[in-house]
Amino acid sequence: MFEALSGKLNGVFDRLRRRGALSEADVSEALREVRIALLEADVALPVVKDLVNKVRERAVGQEVLRSVSPAQQVVKIVNDCLVEALGGGEGVEHVPGLNLNAAAPVAILMVGLQGSGKTTTSGKIALRLRARDKKKVLLASLDVHRPAAQLQLETLAKQAGVASLPIIQGQGPLEIARRAMQVARGELYDVVILDTAGRLSIDEALMDEVAEVKAATRPHESLLVVDAMTGQDAVNTARIFNERVGLTGIVMTRVDGDARGGAALSMRAVTGAPIKLLGAGEKLDALEDFHPDRIAGRILGMGDIVSLVERAAETIDKAEAEKLAAKMQKGQFDLEDYAAQLRQIGKMGSLSGILGMLPGIGKMKAQLESANLDNSILKRQAAIIGSMTPKERRNPDILKASRKKRIAAGSGTTVQDVNRLLKQFDDMSAMMKRMSKLGQKGLMRGGLGALLPGAGGKRPF
Repeated sequence: MFEALSGKLNGVFDRLRRRGALSEADVSEALREVRIALLEADVALPVVKDLVNKVRERAVGQEVLRSVSPAQQVVKIVNDCLVEALGGGEGVEHVPGLNLNAAAPVAILMVGLQGSGKTTTSGKIALRLRARDKKKVLLASLDVHRPAAQLQLETLAKQAGVASLPIIQGQGPLEIARRAMQVARGELYDVVILDTAGRLSIDEALMDEVAEVKAATRPHESLLVVDAMTGQDAVNTARIFNERVGLTGIVMTRVDGDARGGAALSMRAVTGAPIKLLGAGEKLDALEDFHPDRIAGRILGMGDIVSLVERAAETIDKAEAEKLAAKMQKGQFDLEDYAAQLRQIGKMGSLSGILGMLPGIGKMKAQLESANLDNSILKRQAAIIGSMTPKERRNPDILKASRKKRIAAGSGTTVQDVNRLLKQFDDMSAMMKRMSKLGQKGLMRGGLGALLPGAGGKRPF
């Protein structure tokens, strides 16, 4: 999400930076391009007008035009206005994630249209509350219209390691909701997640059903689940649900897809309800808190290192990472270590998602796309290493033509794939050896340039 918008905005700012000193006309021309980029990204027109006017008011001032780096000042102003549009900024209290500050059992009402990912999101939230917040969670499906919806939630509950409300045939949504709250109170659950039925489109029956359930259960959180891929339709859905039912927050799903991002930028301004969570993938752990400042950073190509570090902390095995770091420091690095590293990266999610959090990666987008980076590469490389004998993994130098043919056949790849893996491993090994020779002080003096081939530990020009 945001890739097209990010690319266009960074193109505008790059042109501004090349001009050095800026005139009022330069800023106006840049803002015209920003306006077009936002509209093409499917941002609601009132939101675009408001955002561009705010930037213009702050940017066309003597302190900006006469500053040492006026282009950077304009970028900062755009960043601040994006953060505000996303629901953050100075003087605005944005608490990421869910608000569970209420007497147990805390009810969370999940609403949305059919196909938005509501049931899967209910499972994701249940897993997060159990694993991260140590809550006792009960999942309850109120969807009696869609075939097997209740069984689907029951399956997700098992995968998440939480309880699901036993299914009683013939009960209506309101009866199920009341029973869920009664069971939760009797069995001392911390949180009850009520997954309501969806419809293909908004109608009176859907709204009446949701309103009845809300009145009966008095949920502390009423979350609308919307598909980021539906663009302005998602914004309209959010506006109507908020007007008719009242929302405390929004969960956007499929943000890892090819969405233009306009829905996320429009939600807060149109509904007043904050985006609380983002769903980025089908796996149950693919859920992250929404941070306006971090999302603005991703849009403007500044990356999101904080989220990347948090994701690494949650998924990487600390003991294995420390063991690997110790071997790297000594310059001892074999294919078994390389395979362990691939497994750790695989746990963090899609490669494109990880790279998207790195600053300045937008400018390398074309090269990354041509490299066809995806997690199948990690799986293929892991399969190749898995087809080797322990001796071959510890000593790759013995891998000659006949062994490579056997490994390729055993892993379902080609000899070229095997050679490509070995070349990458050789490059990494060489870097590890240079790190070992330089030591920490040498690295600090020479920076990353000291690790490049031929640098010889000298300071780069």
